[in-house]
Amino acid sequence: MARAPTPHAPNKDPRKANKRGAARLAAVQALYQMDIAGTGLNEIYAEFESHWLGTEVEGNEYLPAEAAYFRELVGGVVREQRALDPLIDTALAGGWPLRRIETLLRAVLRAGCYELGHRPDVPARVVVSEYVDVAHAFVERDETGMVNAVLDLLARQLRAGEFESAAG
Repeated sequence: MARAPTPHAPNKDPRKANKRGAARLAAVQALYQMDIAGTGLNEIYAEFESHWLGTEVEGNEYLPAEAAYFRELVGGVVREQRALDPLIDTALAGGWPLRRIETLLRAVLRAGCYELGHRPDVPARVVVSEYVDVAHAFVERDETGMVNAVLDLLARQLRAGEFESAAG
């Protein structure tokens, strides 16, 4: 069975040490595991809620996560994936379709796109920043730059009003 990836190093920044940030990180790990191993939604909820959220796994301490937010992100991405993927494909530069993007980065982009489209209560810039941080826990700077660029473009499309009022 494929295991969810673990971050490079524990996050020491107290600003990021919040339950929603932990839920985002866990959601990306769960989406990755679902993509790689074909794990079902109910099984992934049970596994993460009992073994990952707020516990220590393989020497990594996982922050307590907001379980309801975790469920919303994972379930929302699964439910809306057919709508999310074309949006992400359009935002990707250079003719790189989403299916050619590494599995973990696909999970980051899908979760970020879902949150941008379905959680207007969370400012777009916060969503982009949080998912860049999540990506940074797993991949190198070049890939986090791609995540930033794609999610920023999606944020400007899906939340244009937030950017217009800031520019005015």
